[in-house]
Amino acid sequence: MELNINDLRTLCKLENIEITLHAAKRLEQRGITTSDILSCISTGKIIEEYPNDYPFPSCLILGLSINKQYLHVVVGSNLETLWIITAYYPDVQQWEYDLQTRKENRK
Repeated sequence: MELNINDLRTLCKLENIEITLHAAKRLEQRGITTSDILSCISTGKIIEEYPNDYPFPSCLILGLSINKQYLHVVVGSNLETLWIITAYYPDVQQWEYDLQTRKENRK
């Protein structure tokens, strides 16, 4: 199953979202709210897909937080529920300036 941003946007309501314990801890540490996540999914686009993730396919979305900061959110979905796996503000040390392309590991 391939995830589609329009399907994810349709699901993007609080009653359809589950946040993993790991994600909840990271969101708190990073000052990211559920409103930021909803904003990211509704404004964003899928930049990486992980179709073989278990138990459901997942993807990385680049979008905007409620304060218009670029945000990455990793979500998994069975097209009934969105599981928030993690979210973070992308770092230009790890991402190209487009915030969509991972930098190669330079040694």
